[in-house]
Amino acid sequence: MVFSSVMFMYFFLPCVLLLYYVSPEKFKNLVILASGLFFYAWGEPVYVFLMLLTTFVDYMAGLFIYKYDNQPRKRTMALLSSLIINLGILFVFKYSGFVAGIFGIDVESLPLPVGISFYTFQSISYTIDMYMRKIKVQKSFINYAAYVTLFPQIVAGPIVRYEDVQNEINHRKINGVLIGEGVGIFIKGLVKKLFLANNIGMLWTEIKAMDYSEISVVTAWLGILAFTFQIYYDFSGYSDMAIGLGKMLGFNFPENFRHPYISRSISEFWRRWHITLGSWFRSYVYIPLGGNRKGTAKTLRNLLVVWGLTGLWHGASWNFILWGLYFGIIIIIERLFLGKKLERVRPWVSTAYTFILVVFGWVLFDTNTLGDAVSYFGAMFGAGSGFVDSLAVYEFKNYFILFVLCAVGSTEFLSNTLKKLHSKKNTSKLVYYATPVVQAALLLMCTTYLVDATYNPFLYFRF
Repeated sequence: MVFSSVMFMYFFLPCVLLLYYVSPEKFKNLVILASGLFFYAWGEPVYVFLMLLTTFVDYMAGLFIYKYDNQPRKRTMALLSSLIINLGILFVFKYSGFVAGIFGIDVESLPLPVGISFYTFQSISYTIDMYMRKIKVQKSFINYAAYVTLFPQIVAGPIVRYEDVQNEINHRKINGVLIGEGVGIFIKGLVKKLFLANNIGMLWTEIKAMDYSEISVVTAWLGILAFTFQIYYDFSGYSDMAIGLGKMLGFNFPENFRHPYISRSISEFWRRWHITLGSWFRSYVYIPLGGNRKGTAKTLRNLLVVWGLTGLWHGASWNFILWGLYFGIIIIIERLFLGKKLERVRPWVSTAYTFILVVFGWVLFDTNTLGDAVSYFGAMFGAGSGFVDSLAVYEFKNYFILFVLCAVGSTEFLSNTLKKLHSKKNTSKLVYYATPVVQAALLLMCTTYLVDATYNPFLYFRF
């Protein structure tokens, strides 16, 4: 079940919210747990038990760490048990086939449980933070399981650490203002997903399926630019919907995207893109390895480790590993000398530099093999069927307006405009009263779209 579906929006969500709002406070987490399990089981009924195993292991590890607070050896054993079991499960389902292939062993890969990378990282953050004494133990299994199975973010993030919501898990306030904010954010994400990501994504789907030796330079660039916007609006749209749903339930999830395509360096891009994943790796890998505190050589090593793992987190293939290392190497170069130079050039120059490098990265990210990536790069730089062809002209005419909308929407123009309108006395009331009307109209348009939609993928469900 996906958020951008009639089933979710008009059956599952209203039923859950109604039951949730009328339930006494002591039963609200039970409603969250039951709804999360039902939501996950809708698409992955068998793997619900796998998620519950992860939940139970980390819940027990947290209790064990708490109980033996003054016995370092037992605390460490509890943490290691959590890490080994969780990462072991993740390895078996996501990486065993890839690793076996490296050694020439023909092993059929297991079906990947939806969201396993997200909920595994989320759950083990609890045991690590318990071990580091950053959070208080959660003694109620229902409450802890509700945290892990929160349906808004269980399958594609944001990666919500326990410390982000530990107070809200035990007690949260729900009011009309928060619900209204949540509805607005959800609709914003829905519009991103349906009208921008889905439509621009059809161009990439078409071009990706072609023989790269037979496409022109312009066609190749149109294709990868389409994917550049598709993945942004797809993933940030999902994150917005998750954050909005969280507010409807009384939770404040962390921000996951902050206009990444206006960044002036790759380092800044990764402070704006999938923020919760970057924060996770910084807290649980980069800093424990020493961060930047042990000299330049070890700092560079730590960065390469983090970015290699970031690539591997996204998928079990050399494309993803090289994609991660590609960004790691660029960030290292920026740290060594390029970063200061980027600060001195005109903003449009550094933004263009960053955007182009990100686009190159998406080629590695979404082509099926390294050979396909090389072929696609070749097409982008003239190894295909010339500079421009009739297909490029046709697609450019068809998608030009959509490209403009995607480009403008990826900047701060709309958000800054709304802030200015809110701040002015003569327009603030107009915005206040017009907002729900516009939101209702957008929701109606989205519903109409969904009734006939046949193309409605979520890219990050595969991670």
